[in-house]
Amino acid sequence: MELDPLILSRIQFAFVVSFHAIFPVFTIGLASYIAVLEGLAFKTGNPSWIKLSAFWTKVFAVVFGMGVVSGIVMSFQFGTNWSNFAQATANFMGPMLSYEVVTAFFLEAAFLGVLLFGRDKVPAWVHLFAAIMVATGTLISSFWILAANSWMHTPAGTEFRDGVFFVTSWSEAIFNPSFPYRFTHMVLASFLTGSFVVAGVSAWYLLRKREVETNRRALSMCLWLILIIAPAQAVVGDFHGLNTIEHQPIKVAAMEGNWETSRNVPLLLFAIPDQENQTNHFEVGIPSLASLILTHEWDGEVPGLNEAAVEQQPPVAIVFWSFRVMVGLGMLMILFAFAGLTLRSGGRYWQTPWFLQGLRLMSLTPFVAVLAGWFVTEIGRAPWLVYGLMTHSEGVTPSLTGGMALFSLIGYIVVYALVFSAGVYYLLRVLYVGMEDSELDKEHDSDIPTRPLSGIHVPFDIEDKHSGKPLNQGGH
Repeated sequence: MELDPLILSRIQFAFVVSFHAIFPVFTIGLASYIAVLEGLAFKTGNPSWIKLSAFWTKVFAVVFGMGVVSGIVMSFQFGTNWSNFAQATANFMGPMLSYEVVTAFFLEAAFLGVLLFGRDKVPAWVHLFAAIMVATGTLISSFWILAANSWMHTPAGTEFRDGVFFVTSWSEAIFNPSFPYRFTHMVLASFLTGSFVVAGVSAWYLLRKREVETNRRALSMCLWLILIIAPAQAVVGDFHGLNTIEHQPIKVAAMEGNWETSRNVPLLLFAIPDQENQTNHFEVGIPSLASLILTHEWDGEVPGLNEAAVEQQPPVAIVFWSFRVMVGLGMLMILFAFAGLTLRSGGRYWQTPWFLQGLRLMSLTPFVAVLAGWFVTEIGRAPWLVYGLMTHSEGVTPSLTGGMALFSLIGYIVVYALVFSAGVYYLLRVLYVGMEDSELDKEHDSDIPTRPLSGIHVPFDIEDKHSGKPLNQGGH
């Protein structure tokens, strides 16, 4: 069987980006949460806020490290697998990635050290400032990355001459038509991810009666934030959809499984898209609802996939079902947000076992929703690398063979599996120890860390205070 370097390169990039995306989408939200905790600690001096900040800073450090490792190879792939694309877009993509490193990554790296190791070594206001700078750095990083990626979807401010993109207006290129919606959508997704993870971990601790007062405060904060952001995300998603139907109508047609341009299009709850025959099987839908959502009119016209040649249509089934996974999980998040509000009376939100158990499970759903959203966004753009101007086949490295692409793909899978396994193992140990190792941390205050993870004191022989067993022997 002949190996297709284009397909393998697309799979490789999808794997690497998907693996990497789950880390920054968490750290962006978590960094802002830590900054808020540091602000509360600075203002009130309440030890609960200090405990929470110290604990979640440890988690942030582990996840941030995993994100850095997983993200390094992405820029290399532009040269190894997508050299034509790299050469054609170098005038724009090169500076954009450099701006991200100079303005964001250096800021995060510099102040993360102060945040991790400086609590008792610098004035309190300096420690708070470090937390704010780390949070700012994560947001700046997402700004540049989303601006670059959005330009690939809605290219603006450039001219395509002789196979090369030349920047004619940096402001138009950076603030391209889809960028404001995609950036806002992603930032809200990051805050939702951070909120649900913190809420899920706090719920787990509350079920085990650990640091009850501190975790009750954390859960309360997260539920208020989720109550605001989850519905807001739905509103932003609506605006994002209107923008997408204007600039990428075929993507929207794939999302809706709509083959013929028509009015009064139903919202399909279930269908099996058949791209070969350009139709759906076993459709179950709500009449006219897709037209209402996408055009804000009951009889609004929704574009059909038949407006594009078959070879210019994205893989419909993947886009169709990924979109439903993302929206379905978003609705579930809104449901939990209002359930938390209902349970506020009498403090039932932190004493109701089924709700706490549900939050534990919900801590994983934002990651699935984010990945599903990325699948919709990126696979829905196919076959274009730069929408309407450069296809995947035009951007791939000409000399790349199927064997070379397969070898690097297997290598990335193996390395990432090792990184992920080690990172998750260490992260779980941090979560198991929780906030009850503060006395242990004090014993190490005089230590001089030599690497980032040395600031996270999780000895391998620490005992679980509830079972009396060592953590490395099944204490939890």
